[in-house]
Amino acid sequence: MIKEWMILNPKLSIVVISFLITLAMTLVTKYYTNQNRMRELKDIQKACNIKLKNVEENPEKIKGVQKELMECSLELMKHSMRPMLFTFLPLILLIWWIKDVYTDVLASWIWWYIGAGIISSIILRKVLKVV
Repeated sequence: MIKEWMILNPKLSIVVISFLITLAMTLVTKYYTNQNRMRELKDIQKACNIKLKNVEENPEKIKGVQKELMECSLELMKHSMRPMLFTFLPLILLIWWIKDVYTDVLASWIWWYIGAGIISSIILRKVLKVV
């Protein structure tokens, strides 16, 4: 039943599937990460970038700010990896199945999926306040 609907409405169905997958990934990210700490890290990164612009002449200060920025980026990446571990395998299996359904029906299915995923991600992250 679902497969028939997907074949009859390929563009609409790929957008809906992309939205649902993005929603699931966004919810996993929201609930499996420390959002407060990630916001703090983002703010530290912004402050470091501003400092870098202001201390262009002093190489020692630049090295210190860059070190702080790297430490912050590393911690932010560690926080981001946890939800990726939960979603990676199911996502690969789902995309494999989608590929089998759409290869004959909609040759450009991957571009529809990517475009809908990017737009959905931007909207969902703002609405759900996910860092």
